[in-house]
Amino acid sequence: MSDWYQQRFAAFEQSLNGGADGALHGLRHTGIGHFAAAGLPTTSDEEWRFTSVAPLAAIDFELAPEPNPPGEETVAPFRYGLAGLVFVDGHYAPELSQLDALPAGALVKSLRAASDADADLVAAHLGRQAATENVAFTALNTAFLQDGALVYLPPKTALAQPLHLLFLSTGRPNTVSHPRVLVVADAHAAATVVESYVGPGGAAYLTNAVSEISVGENAAIDHYRVQREGDAAFHISATHVREERAARFRSTAITLGGQLSRNHVHTLLAGEAVDSTLNGLYVEDGNQHVDNHTLIEHAQPHCQSHEFYKGILGGESSGVFRGKIHVHQAAQKTDAYQANQNLLLSDDARIDTKPQLEIYADDVKCSHGSTTGQLNAEAIFYLRSRGIAEKDAVTVLTRAFADEIVDRIPNEPVRRRIRTLVADKLASLLQETA
Repeated sequence: MSDWYQQRFAAFEQSLNGGADGALHGLRHTGIGHFAAAGLPTTSDEEWRFTSVAPLAAIDFELAPEPNPPGEETVAPFRYGLAGLVFVDGHYAPELSQLDALPAGALVKSLRAASDADADLVAAHLGRQAATENVAFTALNTAFLQDGALVYLPPKTALAQPLHLLFLSTGRPNTVSHPRVLVVADAHAAATVVESYVGPGGAAYLTNAVSEISVGENAAIDHYRVQREGDAAFHISATHVREERAARFRSTAITLGGQLSRNHVHTLLAGEAVDSTLNGLYVEDGNQHVDNHTLIEHAQPHCQSHEFYKGILGGESSGVFRGKIHVHQAAQKTDAYQANQNLLLSDDARIDTKPQLEIYADDVKCSHGSTTGQLNAEAIFYLRSRGIAEKDAVTVLTRAFADEIVDRIPNEPVRRRIRTLVADKLASLLQETA
């Protein structure tokens, strides 16, 4: 398997026609070297114990070529009414991208263009958070790094409107894209960034995405990630965040699509007085499998983190939640909370959940918990006694369960759009289980 990817890497570098040199050259070679050493993970690896990538490994994925961009009528339903950048099969599509006016000094552009025009900025931040050693898919993303998005906010700069980074797959069979996102918010900067990944059903393709987010002193980033790939697609993602003194980072991850998806979120609280929030919702049906791994790393004192992930699984779907809060010895006065709740709508649905606390400090307040169950029969009976049909009662209770995550989204246009997407997915799931 590693030989196959090394051959593809050699062909990829040759295809760059001299563009292999420069700021990204060393990163690419480090990435392919680390992948060759590690190979794809197996269920023998503790981090992948409940998620087999054998179906993915059985396919020799070719890099998705730069496509003819689709028409606006294809892209419009996925815009959420937000301005931003559009990528098709991992390639920047300037003719489909729409940007609002930016504050002075702010940059929102394709990473490919930035690697030339803003080489020093890219070199200073790209690859700093996303380690490639013993992390196969991040190593592959780095090896085949070609395009993606750069968002740079100079000190005291705020984006007035949410920024949308839309990654659209055309669904070409047996192709792979490796999009990269780099967000750098300097001191006292603020922005809302929405990443969404969409694609058609029917064909097997792979999206292997990596995001790096640097949140400077007293900066604030709201980050949303919505995944609704096609029903035969594979989706692997890693989000790496570094937060400096008094920074605030709030993440919401919504997973609705793909036959197999794996989401990894790692945030390092590198300064004092940091406030970090990770929320997530996954809704699965059929034979879908979703794996959520999170790591909140408290490295400094007087920080707080709150994590709340919820899952709704029907059909023969399966899920994994493995969240860890790591409190370093220096991180006194840590306040950390973690919870995972799951709702199983069929006897064949399955969830493996493992919340973890790893604490090396004495003066902390940390808690975690997990629950898994079915809809409350008494609640259904109560609604039916009020004249509500059983099917409608199930819908009401299931949507209420999901809304506990959706309602935590502070931005109203984003919240409204995500609520609609979740409702549509739930309608499909409940029809399947009826």
